[in-house]
Amino acid sequence: MTWVTTTRTTFYLHDDETLLEGLLRTGHNVEFQCREGYCGSCRLAYAHANQPISYASQPLAQLKNDEILPCCCQVQGRITLLNI
Repeated sequence: MTWVTTTRTTFYLHDDETLLEGLLRTGHNVEFQCREGYCGSCRLAYAHANQPISYASQPLAQLKNDEILPCCCQVQGRITLLNI
């Protein structure tokens, strides 16, 4: 089970739910367009993840070391997101 902590709340992701879908389900305002890692508009900064964050295929959007794309990243364990 994946637990997500934001500035507003802590919640878990449902099975087969993306991080973006979980954020939208819990009322977070996240910009997004393509949902496939191309545009980068859903880019978020994270403070901590207790397991490595991966992608099924490398996204085309450029990311800094502390950024993720919640539309297509694969998160397990716990993650703390910043400014959301």
